[in-house]
Amino acid sequence: MSLLSIGEFSHASRLSPKALRLYDELGLLVPERVDPDTGYRRYGAGQLDRAHRVAALRRLGVPLAAIKEILTLEPAEAAERIVAHWTGAEAEHAARRALAGLLVDELRHGPEPSGGKRHTMYEVELREVPERRLLCLLRRIHADELITQSRELFLYPLRDAQVPRVGGVAGAPFLIFHGEVSGDSDGPVEWCRPVPADEAERLAAELPAFTLRTEPAHQEAFVRLGIAEAAEGGTEAELALRAMVDWSAEQHREPNGGIRMVLIHNPANGGRGPDREFAVVLR
Repeated sequence: MSLLSIGEFSHASRLSPKALRLYDELGLLVPERVDPDTGYRRYGAGQLDRAHRVAALRRLGVPLAAIKEILTLEPAEAAERIVAHWTGAEAEHAARRALAGLLVDELRHGPEPSGGKRHTMYEVELREVPERRLLCLLRRIHADELITQSRELFLYPLRDAQVPRVGGVAGAPFLIFHGEVSGDSDGPVEWCRPVPADEAERLAAELPAFTLRTEPAHQEAFVRLGIAEAAEGGTEAELALRAMVDWSAEQHREPNGGIRMVLIHNPANGGRGPDREFAVVLR
Protein backbone atom coordinates (compact mmCIF):
# COMPACT_ATOMS: atom_id res chain seq x y z
CA MET A 1 0.00 0.00 0.00
CA SER A 2 1.39 3.41 -0.97
CA LEU A 3 2.23 5.92 1.72
CA LEU A 4 0.74 9.40 1.97
CA SER A 5 2.74 12.60 1.85
CA ILE A 6 2.35 14.98 4.77
CA GLY A 7 0.06 17.14 2.60
CA GLU A 8 -2.14 14.18 1.68
CA PHE A 9 -2.24 12.93 5.25
CA SER A 10 -3.00 16.45 6.47
CA HIS A 11 -6.00 16.63 4.12
CA ALA A 12 -7.23 13.16 5.11
CA SER A 13 -6.79 13.70 8.86
CA ARG A 14 -7.76 17.40 8.89
CA LEU A 15 -4.61 18.10 10.93
CA SER A 16 -2.34 20.87 9.70
CA PRO A 17 1.21 20.04 8.60
CA LYS A 18 2.40 22.19 11.52
CA ALA A 19 0.40 20.04 13.96
CA LEU A 20 1.66 16.83 12.34
CA ARG A 21 5.26 17.97 12.69
CA LEU A 22 4.66 18.80 16.36
CA TYR A 23 2.98 15.45 17.03
CA ASP A 24 5.91 13.69 15.36
CA GLU A 25 8.41 15.54 17.58
CA LEU A 26 6.41 14.60 20.68
CA GLY A 27 6.02 10.96 19.68
CA LEU A 28 2.23 11.19 19.42
CA LEU A 29 1.98 10.47 15.69
CA VAL A 30 5.24 9.31 14.14
CA PRO A 31 5.35 8.88 10.31
CA GLU A 32 5.88 5.41 8.98
CA ARG A 33 8.82 6.65 6.94
CA VAL A 34 11.04 9.74 6.87
CA ASP A 35 13.30 10.24 3.85
CA PRO A 36 16.86 10.46 5.25
CA ASP A 37 17.94 12.88 2.52
CA THR A 38 14.99 15.24 2.23
CA GLY A 39 13.31 14.75 5.62
CA TYR A 40 9.94 14.28 3.88
CA ARG A 41 7.43 12.49 6.08
CA ARG A 42 5.26 9.65 4.78
CA TYR A 43 2.23 8.30 6.62
CA GLY A 44 0.22 5.10 6.32
CA ALA A 45 -3.54 5.15 5.86
CA GLY A 46 -3.76 2.96 8.95
CA GLN A 47 -2.52 5.88 11.05
CA LEU A 48 -5.68 7.90 10.40
CA ASP A 49 -7.54 6.38 13.35
CA ARG A 50 -4.74 7.47 15.70
CA ALA A 51 -4.69 10.92 14.10
CA HIS A 52 -8.45 11.32 14.60
CA ARG A 53 -8.11 10.21 18.23
CA VAL A 54 -5.35 12.73 18.91
CA ALA A 55 -7.43 15.47 17.28
CA ALA A 56 -10.52 14.56 19.31
CA LEU A 57 -8.56 14.59 22.57
CA ARG A 58 -7.10 17.99 21.73
CA ARG A 59 -10.62 19.33 21.06
CA LEU A 60 -11.53 18.12 24.55
CA GLY A 61 -8.66 20.20 25.89
CA VAL A 62 -6.50 17.26 26.99
CA PRO A 63 -2.85 18.39 27.34
CA LEU A 64 -0.39 16.89 24.87
CA ALA A 65 1.58 15.12 27.61
CA ALA A 66 -1.62 13.49 28.88
CA ILE A 67 -2.60 12.44 25.34
CA LYS A 68 0.74 10.70 24.93
CA GLU A 69 0.07 8.72 28.10
CA ILE A 70 -3.55 7.92 27.18
CA LEU A 71 -2.47 6.50 23.82
CA THR A 72 -0.32 3.90 25.63
CA LEU A 73 -3.19 2.62 27.80
CA GLU A 74 -5.53 -0.29 27.28
CA PRO A 75 -8.90 0.88 25.89
CA ALA A 76 -10.80 0.50 29.18
CA GLU A 77 -8.18 2.43 31.14
CA ALA A 78 -7.94 5.10 28.44
CA ALA A 79 -11.72 5.51 28.58
CA GLU A 80 -11.57 6.00 32.37
CA ARG A 81 -8.87 8.62 31.93
CA ILE A 82 -11.05 10.52 29.44
CA VAL A 83 -14.03 10.32 31.81
CA ALA A 84 -11.84 11.74 34.59
CA HIS A 85 -10.65 14.56 32.33
CA TRP A 86 -14.18 15.49 31.30
CA THR A 87 -15.41 15.37 34.89
CA GLY A 88 -12.63 17.80 35.74
CA ALA A 89 -13.49 20.03 32.79
CA GLU A 90 -17.11 20.25 33.92
CA ALA A 91 -16.07 21.01 37.51
CA GLU A 92 -13.67 23.67 36.27
CA HIS A 93 -16.41 25.25 34.14
CA ALA A 94 -18.76 25.37 37.14
CA ALA A 95 -16.01 26.90 39.28
CA ARG A 96 -15.29 29.55 36.63
CA ARG A 97 -18.98 30.42 36.54
CA ALA A 98 -18.95 30.88 40.32
CA LEU A 99 -15.76 32.97 40.19
CA ALA A 100 -17.22 35.13 37.43
CA GLY A 101 -20.28 35.71 39.62
CA LEU A 102 -18.07 36.80 42.51
CA LEU A 103 -16.17 39.24 40.32
CA VAL A 104 -19.39 40.67 38.86
CA ASP A 105 -20.80 41.13 42.39
CA GLU A 106 -17.61 42.86 43.55
CA LEU A 107 -17.66 45.23 40.58
CA ARG A 108 -21.34 46.03 40.95
CA HIS A 109 -21.62 46.23 44.73
CA GLY A 110 -18.07 46.59 46.04
CA PRO A 111 -16.13 44.14 48.23
CA GLU A 112 -18.33 42.19 50.61
CA PRO A 113 -17.49 42.68 54.29
CA SER A 114 -15.96 39.83 56.27
CA GLY A 115 -18.52 37.40 57.59
CA GLY A 116 -20.72 37.65 54.50
CA LYS A 117 -22.27 34.66 52.78
CA ARG A 118 -20.50 34.88 49.46
CA HIS A 119 -18.67 31.54 49.82
CA THR A 120 -21.38 29.31 51.29
CA MET A 121 -20.72 26.76 48.51
CA TYR A 122 -17.67 25.73 50.58
CA GLU A 123 -17.81 24.63 54.21
CA VAL A 124 -14.57 25.55 55.94
CA GLU A 125 -13.35 23.20 58.68
CA LEU A 126 -10.44 23.32 61.11
CA ARG A 127 -7.97 20.60 62.17
CA GLU A 128 -4.78 20.08 64.14
CA VAL A 129 -1.75 18.75 62.25
CA PRO A 130 1.15 17.30 64.28
CA GLU A 131 4.83 17.93 63.64
CA ARG A 132 5.98 15.76 60.76
CA ARG A 133 8.92 14.98 58.50
CA LEU A 134 8.41 15.74 54.83
CA LEU A 135 10.14 14.78 51.60
CA CYS A 136 9.58 17.74 49.26
CA LEU A 137 10.25 18.63 45.63
CA LEU A 138 9.98 22.22 44.37
CA ARG A 139 9.50 22.96 40.65
CA ARG A 140 8.17 25.67 38.38
CA ILE A 141 5.34 24.26 36.30
CA HIS A 142 2.32 25.39 34.26
CA ALA A 143 -1.25 24.17 34.79
CA ASP A 144 -1.39 21.86 31.76
CA GLU A 145 1.67 19.99 33.04
CA LEU A 146 0.51 19.57 36.62
CA ILE A 147 -1.02 16.09 36.54
CA THR A 148 1.56 14.41 34.30
CA GLN A 149 4.52 16.01 36.09
CA SER A 150 3.02 15.11 39.47
CA ARG A 151 3.15 11.49 38.40
CA GLU A 152 6.57 11.55 36.73
CA LEU A 153 8.47 13.75 39.20
CA PHE A 154 6.74 12.86 42.46
CA LEU A 155 4.43 9.85 42.58
CA TYR A 156 6.41 7.37 40.47
CA PRO A 157 9.81 7.95 42.17
CA LEU A 158 8.23 7.54 45.62
CA ARG A 159 6.38 4.42 44.51
CA ASP A 160 9.51 2.89 42.97
CA ALA A 161 11.46 3.60 46.17
CA GLN A 162 8.67 1.91 48.18
CA VAL A 163 8.42 4.87 50.53
CA PRO A 164 6.27 3.79 53.52
CA ARG A 165 3.06 5.65 54.22
CA VAL A 166 2.16 7.59 57.34
CA GLY A 167 -1.39 6.90 58.46
CA GLY A 168 -4.29 9.33 58.66
CA VAL A 169 -4.92 12.67 57.01
CA ALA A 170 -1.64 13.99 58.44
CA GLY A 171 0.13 11.34 56.35
CA ALA A 172 -1.53 12.31 53.07
CA PRO A 173 0.70 13.76 50.32
CA PHE A 174 0.00 17.36 49.36
CA LEU A 175 1.01 20.15 46.98
CA ILE A 176 1.79 23.70 48.07
CA PHE A 177 1.08 26.38 45.46
CA HIS A 178 3.61 29.08 46.28
CA GLY A 179 2.36 31.16 43.36
CA GLU A 180 -0.29 31.23 40.65
CA VAL A 181 -0.29 28.10 38.46
CA SER A 182 -1.99 28.65 35.10
CA GLY A 183 -1.21 28.73 31.41
CA ASP A 184 0.74 31.95 31.98
CA SER A 185 2.22 31.50 35.46
CA ASP A 186 4.42 28.66 36.68
CA GLY A 187 4.05 28.73 40.44
CA PRO A 188 6.30 27.35 41.79
CA VAL A 189 4.68 24.17 43.12
CA GLU A 190 6.08 22.12 45.98
CA TRP A 191 5.13 18.43 46.27
CA CYS A 192 5.34 17.06 49.84
CA ARG A 193 5.04 13.55 51.26
CA PRO A 194 5.02 12.87 55.03
CA VAL A 195 7.38 10.02 55.94
CA PRO A 196 8.03 8.07 59.18
CA ALA A 197 10.40 10.11 61.35
CA ASP A 198 12.63 7.13 62.12
CA GLU A 199 13.16 6.43 58.41
CA ALA A 200 13.32 9.99 57.11
CA GLU A 201 17.11 10.31 56.87
CA ARG A 202 17.48 7.00 55.05
CA LEU A 203 14.74 7.85 52.57
CA ALA A 204 16.25 11.27 51.88
CA ALA A 205 19.60 9.64 51.09
CA GLU A 206 17.89 7.26 48.65
CA LEU A 207 15.99 10.10 46.95
CA PRO A 208 18.53 12.92 46.46
CA ALA A 209 16.20 14.93 44.21
CA PHE A 210 13.95 15.49 47.24
CA THR A 211 14.53 17.85 50.18
CA LEU A 212 13.90 16.61 53.70
CA ARG A 213 12.43 19.09 56.16
CA THR A 214 10.49 19.18 59.41
CA GLU A 215 7.14 20.95 59.45
CA PRO A 216 6.07 22.15 62.91
CA ALA A 217 2.69 21.31 64.41
CA HIS A 218 -0.02 23.72 63.28
CA GLN A 219 -3.70 24.33 62.70
CA GLU A 220 -5.08 24.48 59.19
CA ALA A 221 -8.38 25.48 57.67
CA PHE A 222 -9.62 23.28 54.83
CA VAL A 223 -12.48 22.55 52.45
CA ARG A 224 -13.36 19.16 50.98
CA LEU A 225 -13.75 18.73 47.22
CA GLY A 226 -13.93 15.83 44.75
CA ILE A 227 -11.55 13.45 43.01
CA ALA A 228 -8.04 14.81 42.48
CA GLU A 229 -7.63 13.18 39.05
CA ALA A 230 -10.14 15.72 37.77
CA ALA A 231 -8.31 18.73 39.18
CA GLU A 232 -6.63 20.19 36.10
CA GLY A 233 -7.91 23.74 36.50
CA GLY A 234 -7.02 26.18 39.26
CA THR A 235 -10.35 27.98 39.63
CA GLU A 236 -11.62 25.75 42.44
CA ALA A 237 -8.40 26.48 44.31
CA GLU A 238 -9.02 30.21 43.87
CA LEU A 239 -12.58 29.90 45.18
CA ALA A 240 -11.47 27.70 48.08
CA LEU A 241 -8.74 30.17 48.99
CA ARG A 242 -11.22 33.06 48.96
CA ALA A 243 -13.53 31.04 51.21
CA MET A 244 -10.74 30.29 53.67
CA VAL A 245 -9.44 33.88 53.64
CA ASP A 246 -12.95 35.16 54.43
CA TRP A 247 -13.36 32.51 57.13
CA SER A 248 -9.97 33.37 58.62
CA ALA A 249 -10.86 37.06 58.76
CA GLU A 250 -14.16 36.24 60.46
CA GLN A 251 -12.30 34.05 62.99
CA HIS A 252 -9.52 36.66 63.39
CA ARG A 253 -6.92 34.21 62.08
CA GLU A 254 -4.24 34.85 59.47
CA PRO A 255 -3.27 32.37 56.68
CA ASN A 256 0.41 31.44 56.67
CA GLY A 257 1.83 30.35 53.31
CA GLY A 258 0.42 29.12 50.01
CA ILE A 259 -2.75 27.17 49.45
CA ARG A 260 -2.37 23.38 49.68
CA MET A 261 -4.04 20.60 47.76
CA VAL A 262 -4.16 17.52 50.01
CA LEU A 263 -4.59 14.14 48.27
CA ILE A 264 -6.49 11.67 50.46
CA HIS A 265 -6.77 8.03 49.44
CA ASN A 266 -10.37 6.87 49.09
CA PRO A 267 -10.96 3.22 48.05
CA ALA A 268 -14.51 4.13 46.96
CA ASN A 269 -13.11 6.12 44.02
CA GLY A 270 -12.36 2.93 42.08
CA GLY A 271 -8.85 3.89 41.06
CA ARG A 272 -9.82 7.26 39.56
CA GLY A 273 -7.63 9.12 42.02
CA PRO A 274 -7.67 10.36 45.63
CA ASP A 275 -10.06 12.88 47.13
CA ARG A 276 -8.92 16.49 47.27
CA GLU A 277 -8.94 18.98 50.08
CA PHE A 278 -7.72 22.55 49.78
CA ALA A 279 -6.10 23.85 52.96
CA VAL A 280 -4.16 26.79 54.38
CA VAL A 281 -1.94 26.82 57.45
CA LEU A 282 -3.05 29.32 60.10
CA ARG A 283 -0.81 31.50 62.24
